[in-house]
Amino acid sequence: MKYLAKDDSLCIQCHACEDVCSKAYFKTEDPSKSCIRISEDGPEIITTCNQCGVCIDICPVETIVRDNKGIVRIKKKDCVGCFMCVGFCPEEAMMQHDDYIEPFKCIACGLCTKQCPTNAIFITEKDEDKVAAK
Repeated sequence: MKYLAKDDSLCIQCHACEDVCSKAYFKTEDPSKSCIRISEDGPEIITTCNQCGVCIDICPVETIVRDNKGIVRIKKKDCVGCFMCVGFCPEEAMMQHDDYIEPFKCIACGLCTKQCPTNAIFITEKDEDKVAAK
């Protein structure tokens, strides 16, 4: 299963990944509408979904599912906007914005990796057997 991996030590906090993500996802350049977040301080600079699937078990209406490629996705038409997934995400990678009633998250599309000048973010593979065992 592919996912967006990171190396915080390589991040120069240029925010290019946030820009391309918000443009692709919401058609606007707004870091608060990006599925990846870059922090200016702290040991964890890059926040993104590692496709762990904790949100799948948390969702009370079962609108969060793992697709056939292993990517965790939100069926927006079925989402009731309770944001429990946002509150319980261990990576703090389930995002919300006041303009929308549904949460959003990284789907490992890889657009941000093409903009990253230092390769601090990259698409890699995760062993699906280890994911299923969690």
